[in-house]
Amino acid sequence: MNWDIVEGKWNEYKGKAQAQWGKLTNDDLDVVEGRRDELAGKIQARYGKTRDDAEREIDEWLGRS
Repeated sequence: MNWDIVEGKWNEYKGKAQAQWGKLTNDDLDVVEGRRDELAGKIQARYGKTRDDAEREIDEWLGRS
């Protein structure tokens, strides 16, 4: 899936993102506003992951969405 689709329909994907990364708050997801780099940063901060790991998780999540 193309990230542009997720970005354009972020309100629909917020719930899916929160289901995947339960430590992300609604405020976190509001700040992300569909921006992939912001999502990766929030995953890093909440889960203590590296940037590469966060990006890999996002890619896997996109493949399932």
